[in-house]
Amino acid sequence: MKLVFAGTPEVAVPALDALIASGRHEVAAVVTRPDAPAGRGRRLVASPVAQRAEEAGIEVLKPAKPRDEDFLARLREIAPDCCPVVAYGALLPRVALDVPAHGWVNLHFSLLPAWRGAAPVQHAIMAGDEITGASTFLIEEGLDSGPVYGTVTEEIRRTDTSGDLLTRLAFAGAGLLSATMDGIEDGTLKAVPQPADGVTTAPKITVELAHVDWSAPALRVDRLVRGCTPAPGAWTVFRGERLKLIQVAPLPDHTDLSPGELAVGKNNVYAGTGSYAVELLWVQAQGKKPMRAADWARGVRIPSGERLGV
Repeated sequence: MKLVFAGTPEVAVPALDALIASGRHEVAAVVTRPDAPAGRGRRLVASPVAQRAEEAGIEVLKPAKPRDEDFLARLREIAPDCCPVVAYGALLPRVALDVPAHGWVNLHFSLLPAWRGAAPVQHAIMAGDEITGASTFLIEEGLDSGPVYGTVTEEIRRTDTSGDLLTRLAFAGAGLLSATMDGIEDGTLKAVPQPADGVTTAPKITVELAHVDWSAPALRVDRLVRGCTPAPGAWTVFRGERLKLIQVAPLPDHTDLSPGELAVGKNNVYAGTGSYAVELLWVQAQGKKPMRAADWARGVRIPSGERLGV
């Protein structure tokens, strides 16, 4: 089939690579978000998908909005059979959805209908799910509500951050998306409507949502930190400034600290929660680089009884 691939961040690149390497399909063009400011100089930088497409000699389309007339005209001119999508980052209007004969097929990083929305991996970790996965589905105008072509499952490991899990799902999902394109071309794969039960939503993780509540149980604190790593980063307040929490470890046998209370050992830093303590392993103070929590604690000299979150 002739394909137009839509995607923007690094997590979409494995799927693009899989389609390029498939040998069965022609990736005629790529649709991605416009260049965005990056780095200290805030110069405009092309998206990871755009960079990969340019390396492969594939035409790159960067509409400000996917309803722009110039973009729609070029899409109709290319006349793709199907448009696979991975984390494109913009809502597709009906006028664009109607162009390809087989529609736009999204690779979504959850087992639909669970965790529809922008941050399925983060919410799965934060909710304490043990299993997640990826789904391919036909895009409709609703939020991730279209019929599903296929799924793959993935275990959520005890120490997974959203970055760890998303990397694995990106590669597993790339194979799923390629197989979905094969099945659509062969006519052997039909999309099945999602069940009405089990729908959960996964809105974007805001900075406010990433704020640690030390009165919550230790496992919830740990899941929040892992779910918000690497972005936007779980955080708390220490001496009036934000302190990012990069890695913590729950300690079920350590129950003598009140919520937010700090205790410092020779090479360890502990913080109380609403249940038992967590050990702070890696932190990042405002304006500083990430560092081991023990090194940070030695530098700031924490007295007995000082608290986080104050």
